[in-house]
Amino acid sequence: MKKKSIASIAAIGIMSFSFSYQASAHELTYTVKSGDTLWKVASVHQLSVSELMRFNSLTSSMIHVGQELSLIAPHTHSTPISTYTVKSGDSLYTIARNHNLSVSELKSINQLSSDMIFVGQVLKVSNTNSAAPVQPTNENVYHVKSGDSLWKIANDNGLTVAQIKEYNQLTSDSIYVGQVLKLTSQVTVPPAPLITPYNADALIAEGKKYIGVPYVWAGSSPSGFDCSGFLNYVFNQVGVSIPRTVETIWAAGTPVSSPQKGDLVFFETYKPGPSHAGIYLGNNEFLHAGTSTGVTISDMNNSYWKPRYLGAKAVR
Repeated sequence: MKKKSIASIAAIGIMSFSFSYQASAHELTYTVKSGDTLWKVASVHQLSVSELMRFNSLTSSMIHVGQELSLIAPHTHSTPISTYTVKSGDSLYTIARNHNLSVSELKSINQLSSDMIFVGQVLKVSNTNSAAPVQPTNENVYHVKSGDSLWKIANDNGLTVAQIKEYNQLTSDSIYVGQVLKLTSQVTVPPAPLITPYNADALIAEGKKYIGVPYVWAGSSPSGFDCSGFLNYVFNQVGVSIPRTVETIWAAGTPVSSPQKGDLVFFETYKPGPSHAGIYLGNNEFLHAGTSTGVTISDMNNSYWKPRYLGAKAVR
């Protein structure tokens, strides 16, 4: 009799667990508990990590106890205002591209009169005044953000590092902000868009105004520039928005065999690949923000720069 009672209790327990699990899979929301991860919550509710992040407008896989997560997609008839908080290394160009907008659209939505943004600034990234629906982002690609690593991207999207490297033909774990990575082998990544045309003489004249400004790591104003911060600022002053880092500027430009005035020249300095750049002035001279010189004009054929030259890109 005792054995029969124990068996009955165990059966009831199994049935209760099964019912509880089945019910939880059909709930509309889930409250995060101690020990949960985004992957675990997604797996239990038959979702992918990317779906769960999209349903909840998450920009990272970090979750906290007590957080309420939606297990369904937002209602298509609702039109909430989507926002983005500016992070270190961001530019209007990268934010606009990551949210399927043009720079001019992003500026219009936020009533911006210049391309200057600051860390912590909250920007609208959907135009609720437009009759056309906002197109969803392509879940088959990922735009690399500041702080990302291949491991993090792979983990957030239910992949292995080896898979991402294979899909993107990567030979190392190095990635850069703004880089577009395939999350499946069944997708073609479009080429980086060309940058708005500009007047080379006006660009050079603007850049020369800042000769003597000191070099400051991550600096992007006349009080101090790093090399890409200088380029970003000068281009902005002539009405052109370009990416914020040397790597993304390199990716956005068009290769040229011989630089012309106003083109950008790139160098390999402290790491493999493009890590320094300046504005070509003609006569083998370029204007740039050097770490030891600040904003200055240098000879491309001197003993330091000549062996480090990678090539030129036209951004016109």
